[in-house]
Amino acid sequence: MSPEPAPARPREAAPAAEPGPAARGTTRDTARDTARDTARDTAPWSLCAGCRSVVWSKRLARSHGVCPECGHHGRLTADQRLALLLDPGSAEPLDISAPNGDPLGFVDVKPYRQRLREARDATGLAEAVVCVRGRIDGVPLVAAVMDFRFLGGSLGGAVGDLIAQAADASLRERVPLLIVSASGGARMQEGPISLMQLAKTAAALGDLDKAGILTVSLVTDPTFGGVAASFATLCDVVIAEPGARLGLAGPRVIEQTVGERLPKGFQTAEFLLERGMIDMVRDRAALRGTLARLLAAGARRPHSVDAGASADTRIRDVTALAERDPWAAVRAARGLDRPTTLDYFDRILDFFVELRGDRCSGDCPAVVGGVGGLGGMPLVVIGHQKGHTPAELSARNFGMPRPAGYRKAARLLRLAEKLGLPVLTLIDTPGAYPGREAEEQGQAVAIAENLRLMAGLSVPIVSVVTGEGGSGGALALGVADQVLICSNAVYSVISPEGCAAILWRDAKAAPAAARALHLDARSLLRLGVVDAVIPEPEAGFRHTDDVAARRVQGAVQAALRELIDLGGERIVERRWRRLRSHQARPRDEHRARSDGDGDGDGGDDDERIG
Repeated sequence: MSPEPAPARPREAAPAAEPGPAARGTTRDTARDTARDTARDTAPWSLCAGCRSVVWSKRLARSHGVCPECGHHGRLTADQRLALLLDPGSAEPLDISAPNGDPLGFVDVKPYRQRLREARDATGLAEAVVCVRGRIDGVPLVAAVMDFRFLGGSLGGAVGDLIAQAADASLRERVPLLIVSASGGARMQEGPISLMQLAKTAAALGDLDKAGILTVSLVTDPTFGGVAASFATLCDVVIAEPGARLGLAGPRVIEQTVGERLPKGFQTAEFLLERGMIDMVRDRAALRGTLARLLAAGARRPHSVDAGASADTRIRDVTALAERDPWAAVRAARGLDRPTTLDYFDRILDFFVELRGDRCSGDCPAVVGGVGGLGGMPLVVIGHQKGHTPAELSARNFGMPRPAGYRKAARLLRLAEKLGLPVLTLIDTPGAYPGREAEEQGQAVAIAENLRLMAGLSVPIVSVVTGEGGSGGALALGVADQVLICSNAVYSVISPEGCAAILWRDAKAAPAAARALHLDARSLLRLGVVDAVIPEPEAGFRHTDDVAARRVQGAVQAALRELIDLGGERIVERRWRRLRSHQARPRDEHRARSDGDGDGDGGDDDERIG
């Protein structure tokens, strides 16, 4: 390896710009940034804008603009971004164009037409966005990539037209759309015309929603104003680079307008992730792999479950199950050694990309979910998450979701419906969190909306009760076409302790309450509340071995094979029948399965129940 040359007057790498009310950086700032970027590309050394370290420019280029000392993600041009993300040689410019004149005859210290001319000369671009078709890991897509060098990536009429036309191409070709944003906001020099681009681009993404086409937004620094309030945040999945700032108004505008002092890290990707506004933060080196997995899951194609899957482990005959003390089942279901939802995802899925946040109020750690693959079939997965240690349990709120958790689940369920993906839910919760804040945020409403949503989805849903199935907090993830339960799990309208305190007026009567509630797997199968039981070893499932994963995987794959080829209308009708079959019949009339043809829909195919 040749030695690095001695530093000589390093050039400063592009810092993060502070946007103004609409599009700061669209005048002299942009020309200065362009000149600085050009100098940085030719200077042997660069100065990191994050930590002020001197970095060899070639080393910075090899890391795609990421400082090796502090990890600061510098700006990339549109061409550099495409080279980073797309398969080599796959980028093909879309044959589209848009009027990019001066609708207002705008003049400030210089005419707008002159600014446009200077931006084109400095960048070699026609506008602030580059639109291509290409591939990522072989999966075709359309990409619209913004370039901050062109008038601060501002959103004018031409940019809005090009984004909308890129969405049209995605719709015609029925391939996913990727939008990479970098913008100070709406282009002030086009006045109300620039404002209208927010609605235009939002409508274009709405067309892709109706058509069931995946949309992905990659937020880079900075993304503000009208771009943040339209296409950058409307996509199915929103990814952000570390430190990228996203918001309607920049911190300086907020502080100067309302006099509010803002916390450190305000509007950064990490700040927004904690508050449920974006799905994930990804280092630049990991972006391509993450996008490849998302695109593979979102590409609409016929789905099938690997025929060589694990053996079907479901027990449907109640007489094949030994009777068990319900209170012993309760204690087993609560064991800290049992696998958690993330344990199952890690062991049974081909891949898993977690999607976080409800996009309005927060990200509840007691519910996890995203897209994954099972036996070669893409699907949406959701589950309650507990933990194995006191610290993990506390961090996950003991598996008790707040409203944001149920709303995150609802967002993922709607994504499954849009993309035509089956759903797997894993249930393990004492119940919904009963705190004051949860009630103030609409806990009951969030649960009720999930019940209605799941009842009407036209994609297959399989639910597995892996531990505790606590009341409505469990059912909010459990309205399914097939409901399975592990043999040491429980499912109940209330905890035995709660029931004992209310009806026996003595919490010590919990064992008697457990027996009365018939919450064990065998009783639930007899009542028709669950469709099958997944047998556990005598010692129960442990997160440290593969037995649980193999048995749950086999049961889920078998269930999906029975459901995957049914049409949407029939799936909804069968689910409706299943729900209507839950009736307060006399005890001796209950059967292990409450359907007449053995297909799990709660009745004969030629007879409506209820």
